[in-house]
Amino acid sequence: MPSEKPLINFNFKLITLKTNFILFFLLCFSVNTFAQEQITVQDKYTAHNKGKFFVSWGGNRESYSKSDVNFRGKDYNFTVENMSAHDKPKGWHMDYVNPARMTIPQTNLRLGYFFSDHYSVTIGLDHMKYVMTQDQTAIVNGYINSPENHNGIYNNTPVDFTDGKFLMYEHTDGLNYINTEVSRFDDVSKWFGLPNTDKFQINLTEGLGAGILYPKTNTTLLGKDRHDDFHVSGYGVSAKAGINLTFFKHFYIQGELKGGYINMQDIRTTKSSDDSASQDFFFFQRIIAFGGIFRI
Repeated sequence: MPSEKPLINFNFKLITLKTNFILFFLLCFSVNTFAQEQITVQDKYTAHNKGKFFVSWGGNRESYSKSDVNFRGKDYNFTVENMSAHDKPKGWHMDYVNPARMTIPQTNLRLGYFFSDHYSVTIGLDHMKYVMTQDQTAIVNGYINSPENHNGIYNNTPVDFTDGKFLMYEHTDGLNYINTEVSRFDDVSKWFGLPNTDKFQINLTEGLGAGILYPKTNTTLLGKDRHDDFHVSGYGVSAKAGINLTFFKHFYIQGELKGGYINMQDIRTTKSSDDSASQDFFFFQRIIAFGGIFRI
């Protein structure tokens, strides 16, 4: 009868080998899982911004400094001194999300890319609205050589614009500031005692921008036909600071305060290319925007 001892030894060695293999596998799995958990804890999605894209859409309110506006043509050249102007708010309205009516309210569109964890470059459109305050009396200097329409020499002459017959002037479709910005972005959640999670994050942002002005100007001037078409009219520079609240890694609300300088030396006012206006002024924007941030 053959001996069973070698067979028992073989089976015992096989069981031992399987047991050691299983223990080794479980050990490796545990170490790998622990390592992955460590990476997940230390390297949240929101911990790094480099390579992310973002887009935002929102609304704004503006304030403007007073401005000397020069109007010139073949038979006139005069300046309205210290013209007052204001914005044209729509308020909370469905037009902000209606594609067919999005240019009616004052809006902000921005597309951006993080080229490092803290710095982004963006291109955007600040669709502001600038309306000359009609109920005002301003000083006018210059001349108008038109017997039918306010003919005369103006030498520090006060003019009442209330009835709109002399001048109505606005960039309401709009005062379009097409600009690029470089901005810094810092996670300050810890300042408020919040943990480093992907559920909620508080960030501060600051930036500098520059661009062109592409307004659609609506002007009623000395009875002439208005031009009312888009025209590259000048340039602008700006600076901003804001706070960003990011939710669930990909969605955010951002509030900004933005100020800048606008210089427009070639504003179309009538259908005649001989007629134009120029002005420069400071602006101050208050912006609330909603956006998304993602990787491709």
